[in-house]
Order: sequence, then C-alpha cells, then structure tokens
Amino acid sequence: MTVDSGYGDIFGPQVPRTGDEAQTATFALASAAYRDNPVEEILKANNEWHESAVKGGRKWAKIFRPNLGEAFSTAVVGRMLGAGRKPLIQSFGAEPQVVVEHCLAANNIRRDRDNWLSAVMVLCGVLFLPGLLIWLLVFTLRTNIAKREDKQAGALATALLVAVGALALLFLIKMPFGGFWAWYARACVVLPVVGWFWAKQICERTAKDLRGRWDSLLAGSSVGAKVPEAVPSSPGETAAEQLRQSLAKLSAEQQSNSVFYAGPKGILGMGTRWGSWQLAEDLVSADPSREIHPFRSWDVIRSIHDQLRMLERNTINTGGFPKPSIRHWVVTPVAEGAKAVSRPGGTDVDAYQVKTHAIQDICNKQQFGGGDRHYLGVQWTLWEGQLVLTMMITVTVLHETLRIEVTGHALGPVHGLFTSKPEAKEKEVAKSIRFWETRKIKLPLVDADEVVRLAARAPLTWYPPLLNWLGGSLALPEPFGLRHAWADKPWRHRFMADDALRAATPVLRVVHSAAIRVLAENGVDTEKFGNRSAFLSTAVQDASPRKADLYDA
Repeated sequence: MTVDSGYGDIFGPQVPRTGDEAQTATFALASAAYRDNPVEEILKANNEWHESAVKGGRKWAKIFRPNLGEAFSTAVVGRMLGAGRKPLIQSFGAEPQVVVEHCLAANNIRRDRDNWLSAVMVLCGVLFLPGLLIWLLVFTLRTNIAKREDKQAGALATALLVAVGALALLFLIKMPFGGFWAWYARACVVLPVVGWFWAKQICERTAKDLRGRWDSLLAGSSVGAKVPEAVPSSPGETAAEQLRQSLAKLSAEQQSNSVFYAGPKGILGMGTRWGSWQLAEDLVSADPSREIHPFRSWDVIRSIHDQLRMLERNTINTGGFPKPSIRHWVVTPVAEGAKAVSRPGGTDVDAYQVKTHAIQDICNKQQFGGGDRHYLGVQWTLWEGQLVLTMMITVTVLHETLRIEVTGHALGPVHGLFTSKPEAKEKEVAKSIRFWETRKIKLPLVDADEVVRLAARAPLTWYPPLLNWLGGSLALPEPFGLRHAWADKPWRHRFMADDALRAATPVLRVVHSAAIRVLAENGVDTEKFGNRSAFLSTAVQDASPRKADLYDA
C-alpha cells in the first residue's frame, strides 16, 4: 500500500505541497524532538481532557532520566510506528508523518552521539571500572544535594566535588602501594576525568546541532528530517521496508473518514462542541390533495454538500472564506474515559476509508438506536494550522419530522510550550569592580552533570527496556493523536474566537437554504421550515461559545 502524504521524499526537506496551512503547528510539535528541557516540562502542556505523564524510573537512578526530546521522540515513534499499535486519532491542522520523521531524525542524531560516548565509556570507563563507579557516585551525590531547596545546597555540592578532587590528587601523589596496581589505580582516577572532557566535546557538538534544528523549525525553515533507513536500497532490507510501510500506514490513517465522539470531549481531533443549532419541523404536503414525493436524508445532504462548495465565493471583494475541506464523516461513539478506539472494518472499508455506499446507508438508515452516525463536515485549517474550525451537519427523519442539526467544533493552537524557542544558557554575576552591578555570562550548552548523564545512558541505549526501567519514560495520553493531545482552547485568543463565531452564521444559512430547496422540490410545505430557519438565523448572530455537550441533567 502506497499513500502519497503530500510531501516529497521522506528524507528530504519537508515542505507541504498544498501550502503552509499546517506548517506552524506541525513544526512546533516536531521541535519537541530536538529539545533538551527536563521531561517534566511537557506536563505543563496537559489540557483538561488529555494528560501525559512521566512514568517509571528508579529514585536511585536519576542519572538515567531522559530529557524532553529523548522521551518525546522515543514515545512518539513507538506509539505511531510500533508493531501492533492501537488506532490513532487524526491530527487535523498538522502532518503527523512529518513529526514522526523528525523524531526518527532526532533519534539518529542522538544514536550517533551515543555510539561515540559508548566508545569513550569503554576506553576511559569500563576498563577502569573502580574509578568510574566512584566518580559516578560523587556526581550522583552532588546532583542530589544541588537539587535541594535550601540556599546552601549549591555551595555544598560544589564543595563536595572540590573535596573529592583534592583527595584524588592526594591519592595520586601519596600512592599507598606500588607496582602495576599503583599505575592502574592512577589510571582509574585520571582516565574517567579525561573521558569526561572528551565526552563533553561530543555532547557540545550534538547539542548545537539539535538546538539549531529546534530553532530552525520554529523560525519556519524547512529543515529536512533525514531518515535514510526508511528507504530500502535492496529487496533484502526488511527493516527499511517495514518502516516505509509503517509511515505509509500512518499517512493513510490520517486521511481516514472515520472519527470518534467522546461525549464532553467532543469529536476527538476536532475539539469540543461549542455550539448547536437544530431545525426540526413536520413534513406536510404543500398540496393537501397530493402526497409528498418520497426522498431520503441522503438527498438533502447531497444538496447541502453542493451548496457548501460555494462558500468560498463572495459577492463583495473582501477576501472572505478560504477554500474549506468538505467531507462525509462516519462518527463512532466512545466513552468519555475510553483509553482506546476501534475503527470500522470489513468489506465496506478500504485503507481506513469507509466507502461511499456504506456512508449513504448509514445516513439513510442509522438515525436511531445503536451504531455509527453520518455527519457532513465543512472544515477550515487557519492560522497556519493553529486553529481548526469544523461545522458538522446531520439530517434525520423520524416518523414525519425532519431534523437538521448544525454543530460547531473548534480545536485551538498547540500549547505555548511547543512554540518556545531555545534560550541561551546564561547566568547573572556581580561585576568585579562595580560589585553592585551585574552582568550576564554565557554558560556552556552542556554542563558537567549533563555530560555525566549522557555518558552513563549511552551504553544502555542499545537496550531501551532497561533504560526505561531505570530512568523512566513518557506515557502519552490515550486515545492518542498528536494534534489534539496538546491543544489549547481557542477562546483565549480574540481573533481565533472571532473566526469561530463568524463561520457559524453563513454555514447555517447555506445549510438551511439548500435543505429547504430540496423539500420544496419534493412537494413539502416549507413555511414552518422557513420561519424556524429565520429564527435560528437571528439567534446565531448572537453566538457565544459554550460547552454544548455538558447537559444540565
């Protein structure tokens, strides 16, 4: 199965062919793969519906704890490309394949660094294990002391390191024994320190590369995610072929026309329902001597679909609506607290797409009781992917009553954590002469503790389960989708809120006029429908966002 994701080669510059409507949100999420913040930072991005968590890890093994970029990349790749993974929620307003490719690229950069660090650990550490263990113990104690809240913690941690250094120097000068073991003991003291300086150069070089990519993505640059292992160079490369197929499967699922309604959480991936307008009247013949001409819900939906395609046309040259995406959706209900979803299957589904005849049957027949429901959706991706507006329309006929329901859904921008650029590491110190004034001095990108952490983790990266058991990992919120998991509410942004509210009125009027036209063509008295439509047209002008799925019952 080959699916065009809308991008060029998967290892070249990731530039959307269809424009930049999803560029900001996509690159903001992708930048998390290159970040060096503490992993706990991502907990700030939790919203009221989806919460990620840092799980596992041994208290005595904090030296193996991952940072944000390491944990994010590993978790996202494992969740979105792992064998036998659970279904994903579509990332409207973003391109998940691009994010995953950047996670793979970040993992490759760190793997190269870890290979070098592993060699350093073997040459300067494992061969001189007693010294390595002592220095690791010292740095672990120093880190734990420095993290204490009292003011003397930093000074005490530094004093500990200086004291151990003095003891080591004294040990080198006043060696208590001689021969081979004396020289080996000296090497155990010196070579781990030499290895630390060597490792520091490696870590600094990699940190500059990762931070450069982080900054470039947020600046709008099309920095490429190099994933050469996803391109098979020969028929025997099964791992590369499997990765290529996993990426194609991810793109296919992103294009699925099946979504899930999780009660107060709204439609997963589209956001909560903030508004609802219903037109419901009896089907009465316009001519008492004749019966209504038989028609189905699909006939009304098809007319509405055709009219919605005209939304981008304007009578006055004022810009108006950009071209929307208009699709038929199959909506499956799931529990509010569901941790997994299940997509429709069988002969009526092909490559995650429910076929047209099946959608038509759902529209005409499944209007009451259990089962999936049909909705016609008109969707705009605005603010470079930061705002996703969706208006969903459904038509039902029960007995002699036709109901047309229009609901508004809004998905806000990704959390500000993902749009924060890398900051230079600086520290304020007092001036030497004018001691009452301060100045900022630049600090190295990788400090002493970070070098030790990376060097200690490097050999264990070859067996991730052990590393996760020691240092912990990032637990992603379920059901997982990249875009909605870390979305803020749009109502905190004045112009985004205005866009959501303004879209409701023209969509509602187009839906009602198209539906009334079909009713009139089939001999239905449309007077009551027209009156009700006029009332709703007035009410929608005073639209205000609310939690439409929270019923006061």
